[in-house]
Amino acid sequence: MDSRDSILASYGIPNIPLARSSNGGPNRRTTSGTIAGRTTSKRYSVTALYSMAAEQDVEVEDELAKAQKRLRELKGRISAQSKKNFVLERDVRYLDSRIALLIQNRMALDEKQEVESHLEDTDPEGGTFPDDRRLQQYGNLFFLLQTEPRHIAALCRLVRITEIDTLLQTVMFTLYGNQYESREEHLLLTMFQSVLSAQFETTSDFNSLLRANTPVSRMMTTYTRRGPGQSYLKSVLSERINSLIEHKDLNLEINPLTVYEQMIKKIEEDTGSLPDHLPRGVTPDVAAANSDVQSIIAPRITMLMEIANSFLQTIIDSIEQVPYGIRWICKQIRSLTKRKYPDCTEFAICSLIGGFFFLRFVNPAIVTPQGYMLVDGIPGKYPRRTLTLIAKMLQNLANKPSYAKEEYMRMLNPFVEVNKQRINKFLLELCEIGDFYESLEMDQYMALSKKDLLLHITLNEVYNTHALLVQHQDVLAPSEKSHLRILLDDVGSAPIQVPRKENKTIELPLFSRWETPIQDLASALMSDNSVTQNDILYMETKSIFVQIIRSLPRVAGKKTPDLLRIAEVAATAKDATLVRKGIKVKEMLRELEEAGVIDRKDGYRLMTEEVGQELTHLGNLREKVKEEIRSLEAVFKTICDHNNYLRSQLDSYKAYLQNVRQQTSKDSVGGPGSSVVKVGDKEKKPAKMKILGPYKFTHAQLEKDGIIVESNVPENRRQNIYFNIKSPMPGTFIIALHYKGRDAAILEMDLKLDDLLEKQQDNVISLDLEYVQLNVNKILSLLNKTFSKRKTDAFGAWSKLCLPPCVQYPFNGSY
Repeated sequence: MDSRDSILASYGIPNIPLARSSNGGPNRRTTSGTIAGRTTSKRYSVTALYSMAAEQDVEVEDELAKAQKRLRELKGRISAQSKKNFVLERDVRYLDSRIALLIQNRMALDEKQEVESHLEDTDPEGGTFPDDRRLQQYGNLFFLLQTEPRHIAALCRLVRITEIDTLLQTVMFTLYGNQYESREEHLLLTMFQSVLSAQFETTSDFNSLLRANTPVSRMMTTYTRRGPGQSYLKSVLSERINSLIEHKDLNLEINPLTVYEQMIKKIEEDTGSLPDHLPRGVTPDVAAANSDVQSIIAPRITMLMEIANSFLQTIIDSIEQVPYGIRWICKQIRSLTKRKYPDCTEFAICSLIGGFFFLRFVNPAIVTPQGYMLVDGIPGKYPRRTLTLIAKMLQNLANKPSYAKEEYMRMLNPFVEVNKQRINKFLLELCEIGDFYESLEMDQYMALSKKDLLLHITLNEVYNTHALLVQHQDVLAPSEKSHLRILLDDVGSAPIQVPRKENKTIELPLFSRWETPIQDLASALMSDNSVTQNDILYMETKSIFVQIIRSLPRVAGKKTPDLLRIAEVAATAKDATLVRKGIKVKEMLRELEEAGVIDRKDGYRLMTEEVGQELTHLGNLREKVKEEIRSLEAVFKTICDHNNYLRSQLDSYKAYLQNVRQQTSKDSVGGPGSSVVKVGDKEKKPAKMKILGPYKFTHAQLEKDGIIVESNVPENRRQNIYFNIKSPMPGTFIIALHYKGRDAAILEMDLKLDDLLEKQQDNVISLDLEYVQLNVNKILSLLNKTFSKRKTDAFGAWSKLCLPPCVQYPFNGSY
């Protein structure tokens, strides 16, 4: 099997030959675009190769070349910034999930260090590189993973849900991180095809397909957050959403119970009292039956449907702007559904496609536009609710509506009924796109000719992927002869993760251990018997003419180029590079004429026409490139703004952690009620906090409320026992057991809120105070009830002392 065939086989593409000559001899070209004796293949051929070279000519410095260079740089920056944002978002999610524990300082030391490490920046001087031998082994391994996506596809199905985000970072933003480079994008989509195919094969329940929170669904959501998806959402939804949120006071709530409560609140504010026929605490049915509520809701229904219809029309009109990858995934969902469920209705197929396109892609941006940087700031209360209702309406339109939890949404059924056919037509049209296998074949072929194929990857991405591969190698590569198993055996066991500060980004050279690098792509195509020497010569001649004309402004604007004159102008130019090209192309014209491929008598008509067509294409391409640059500059700004937003969140966490450390230091040096805190060698008086309490509770009262679960106090003395509870500082409580007639307490216990919460989390039921046993949950409830009512709220004050507004959590007695 030659190198081309093995590439195709690695990702399941049928081996269809490239264009071949019927007899291997000279081929005379005709004006119809065919070569005498055969029809040009639809597969990518050397023609496409030289056309691609003309588009991205590094030797030419015309306006197109400069614009393309700018575009490539911009795409690279977007890809790199998208990865940074993904990492930051993951850190913020992690800290959000842990912050409730940190509030009360409930973590062990190693856990605290782990959380704090998420706020450390990578030290560019720190870390160690793998040695050259190990780098080569990893280069072989990651080239195999990148070019044979089936391995990554299988791994994504094997990992736990807790491991998927780290793996997705490597897959989506590193291994296939160049989001605008066709080869990497198409390889990533090939991986999706494998993952989706397996998902359809292993899922028995049609209704749960692609809807559960699985690694596969997480993958699909993450894919939509890449640059092209963000660009689409920005261009299509931003204006529509911003025009809506300008109406801050537009209340379109249609939940009858909420509308009823808002109505009676307004009446009470206006009149100072409520009529008897408008009681509080009514049921949803009673609220829905109220005639005033109905009259309020009716015009809102009409307006909601008008707004939703405008969103829908905008989305339908944008079908040509939907990124190719999004549409291709929709196409795979349709194809796999038809294959697995041949009797499936069109409605059911559209429901699955809509589940991806709306549920995973469009609706999250509508519900939280600030998270997608579609708006400045956070929408107000009413617009936010309206956007949520719009998203629900679109989801009900794309899926089978379910009103189990929100019966009131039935009022919007006319929107679904009127637009169902429209949305199904749109979802099916999303699937109407071509495949990419032909271009991927050439991209893969060209990748073997590159000597600088690099992967920018962090050490921990390398080590984490390595560890997962080793963990699942018996499933991924059961045969000892498989390439993946051989490479894993070579590289050995996975190193442990390095500390975050040492997690450097390295340049990993990628190359195949089994494929011979192609030194000359054209010669390789010839050796594969795909094209003849004359094909190569013809295309190279045409390519050089395009280069010369692009470098000579005075001839570039002419519609019908005179090839002989252009070659002579170049050969006599002052520029040495042009002279070499002019002399070379004159010799090439002579060789082609001797071979009978072109004819001077007709003015090299076919080549003249093809050069003219190429130049027209490049002229149109220049405008497209400039337009794409303008669009992507806006996307890049949006991504950078989002990065700044995420960094500000992390800065808030840093400030919070600093406050926690200061509070811990204060407690450890002076203890509760301490009058001094050591700062270096000096003593400094802390700001005086107001002591809350003491509040008195009798033994009988606490026993009745179930707070005392067991008492060692003799029955005849319990009536003389009482408890004083005070809070000398936020989060700290002193419970003192007293006997009537005695000034001093019999017993005092210093309680930390975090200790109580930790006991609650560990399901510890009782707290031993020597004379009595207290129920942990109920004493927490008592403390909350007693102190949260005070103006200087012991819970809230401590929270506000340590936390920025964006991460304050209400205390409710349990987590």
